[in-house]
Amino acid sequence: MADKLTSKQRDTALRGLNGWVYDEGSDAISHVFKFKNFSEAFGFMTRVALAADKAGHHPDWSNAYDTVTIVLSTHDAGGLTDKDVALAKAIDAILA
Repeated sequence: MADKLTSKQRDTALRGLNGWVYDEGSDAISHVFKFKNFSEAFGFMTRVALAADKAGHHPDWSNAYDTVTIVLSTHDAGGLTDKDVALAKAIDAILA
């Protein structure tokens, strides 16, 4: 099982991410992605699903037409871990 990040580790990790927001109450990071249309949003979700499956770490997410909301937290660790940061970086790379 992955260990939760300390506040210092978390703050350092967040500086390396693009637009992810930390929620202290849920000890998770989230990002809202906007696209031109549903097709682009769904294509993005497909690429994220492949990256998540490869990493063995799956996001909590939702889709509403052109908007995809992703929340990352490691449930069995009870909060944010390196696994979440790594997946956030992989998601950022999809959009790069």
